[in-house]
Order: sequence, then C-alpha cells, then structure tokens
Amino acid sequence: MFGKILIAEDHESSNYSVQKVLQELQIPVVDHVYYCDDALTYLKKALKSEPYEMLITDLSFEEDDRKQLIKNGRELIKCSREIAPELKVIVFSAEHRLGVIDLLFKELHINAFVRKARSDSKELKKAIEAVYNDDTYISHDLKLPVKSINTLEISNYDILLLKLLSDGILQKNIPKKLQEQNIYPNSLSSVEKRINTMKLIFNVKNTEELIASSKNMEII
Repeated sequence: MFGKILIAEDHESSNYSVQKVLQELQIPVVDHVYYCDDALTYLKKALKSEPYEMLITDLSFEEDDRKQLIKNGRELIKCSREIAPELKVIVFSAEHRLGVIDLLFKELHINAFVRKARSDSKELKKAIEAVYNDDTYISHDLKLPVKSINTLEISNYDILLLKLLSDGILQKNIPKKLQEQNIYPNSLSSVEKRINTMKLIFNVKNTEELIASSKNMEII
C-alpha cells in the first residue's frame, strides 16, 4: 500500500473523512493542507527527501483573505504533474457533470474520481486500492458518457463557451467576458469559429440546440 499521501481539501469535515479512510488503510504518512499553494509547496519539499506517492484533492477551493496563486484543484493537478510526473492523483469532489469528469481523465490524466456523496468513504477506499494496483477508478454511481461524440473534441475552452451561452450571454458579447478573465483566444472570429465547430460536432443547427445537447450529455 502507499506509504505517503497528501490531502488538499479546504472543508474540514471532508478533510477529516479522508484522513479517517487513510488511517483505516494504515497509510504511514498522511499530510493535509487547506490551500492549493501549500499543497504544491509540500510536494516540492518532499521531492528533496521522500516524495509523496499520491495526491487526493478537491476541485473547488473557497476564496478567503489569503491570496492564492493556484486557485483550484485543476490547476493544482497540472502544476503537480509538472514537478512530479509519477504522482498518483485522486479527485474527491462534488462535481457530477460527466463531460467535465471525462476531461479530467483525458486531459489531466487523473487516476481516479470519487464523488462526494453517500458512501463516499467506501468509494474512496476502493479508489485508493484500485490506483495502488495501477487501475483507474470512478465512483460506481457515475458512468463516463459513451456517445458518438468523442469528448476529446470538447476542451475546457469549449465548456466555458457553452456555459456562457447557457447563462444567456450573447455570442457577440462572449469575447468581452473572455478578455475580462484573460482567456485566449478571445476574438469574436475565434469564438464564432469554435461555436460553429461545436454545432458540427453535436450535429445541431443552432445555439439553442447546442446548449440543449450539451446539457443532455451532462457536459455542462
């Protein structure tokens, strides 16, 4: 079994439940942090002596008066992979959109996803054991979409565009929203091109059908 695991979780109750599972599995060294920046610092320091074998992290971290460079679990995983490519990663999150979860496996190459829900402690234990045996794992109540549409064709950028459209933002106003968040590409022509491409991928005729299809597939 794993010998050293790091937990990144800002909710104390969830943090405690994860620690309890690791105690039951008799993991010798378990450290926990409430901030993503701290998690990356721990990982970097551990590389000098005894590296962590696994990171268990949430996706969402609430902002407070402490300024953070890494603001969410997705960014933390990406940064962690850059300094420790062999690090195993389990995402422990309330996220339920299958399209988003699918992208976590395909873009960030996470090893397991456990949804925060009933019996999540049992699911987390199963996930840790599966990952230790070099398998991937996803909570039993979630199934990745098996559709004619390849979710590799849908990027995080596409999901953001779909969310903005779903929120009622007009296509012509999306570039301004992207510019406010320093997200590229953010020109109107780039946005129009990508939305038209998604219409072809989803085989729909208009924006309304595009939003409906993405919701049906639980991409947003």
